[in-house]
Amino acid sequence: MKNKTISIATILFVLFILYFNKGWIVTNLSSPASNEAESAIVLNFPSDRFPETGAHIKAAIERGKSSICTIDRKGAEANRKESLKGVPVKPSLDRDEFPMAMCAEGGKGADIMYISPSDNRGAGSWVSNQLEKYPDGTRVRIVVK
Repeated sequence: MKNKTISIATILFVLFILYFNKGWIVTNLSSPASNEAESAIVLNFPSDRFPETGAHIKAAIERGKSSICTIDRKGAEANRKESLKGVPVKPSLDRDEFPMAMCAEGGKGADIMYISPSDNRGAGSWVSNQLEKYPDGTRVRIVVK
């Protein structure tokens, strides 16, 4: 009878540990790719409002750029300078970069596309407003809707 009590106690203890640590178990057994997406807030980008920027983000992700943006406002100026280096200015067009300059993933190697200034600047303002409440270091998964 004593062995049964120990076995039942052991089983209950293990179940207790598993129940209260289920987040740890799930997180650590998940693949790194799913952890990346799960650990980020989601920003649903409205391509109906900013079609050129939406098309660019979609194309850049299809070409291998990450949909994850780690907010790094302090690095934005340096990232922009690096990503646009060697990309000539064109009259009446903006050079849109993805990942965006405000993302730690931006900068050298960013995907650049020429788009209309109104679409680019409207999209930039919209994204900035959506993310203003989040501190640097926040991971954002960008989904084009």
